[in-house]
Amino acid sequence: MDISQVPQEGNKTLGGQRKAMYAKDADGRIVNIASKGWEAEEIVTSAAVEQLQELTSRTHARALSGEATSIEYWMYAKRMDIAILSQTTGIWQWRIRRHFRPTIFAQLSDKTLSRYAEALGLTLAQLKTLPQ
Repeated sequence: MDISQVPQEGNKTLGGQRKAMYAKDADGRIVNIASKGWEAEEIVTSAAVEQLQELTSRTHARALSGEATSIEYWMYAKRMDIAILSQTTGIWQWRIRRHFRPTIFAQLSDKTLSRYAEALGLTLAQLKTLPQ
């Protein structure tokens, strides 16, 4: 993309900030250009955030009723999915899914829970509880 093609429509999800994009200058070199973003990006980002908020809400209700664990709730609340949580904790995805089961969660060691807490930016006490 040429410098003149870098989107400058604006994107409310960027909060007035700009983001770096790469484009070719007049000499054909790849340069870093500040972009305000574009409408299509805003629509997709907003839809993804709404979906995560819905998953957070549903998981919160399931956790309060004993069908889910606080790990699953906090994963969605921190805008993560299983793949990202797996990468940040170093715990295999199949094990994370298993830890979403309340009976398995109750047996987890503090060492394992600390890995989750660190990845989610929480204390161990916060990880074990749900917000009201």
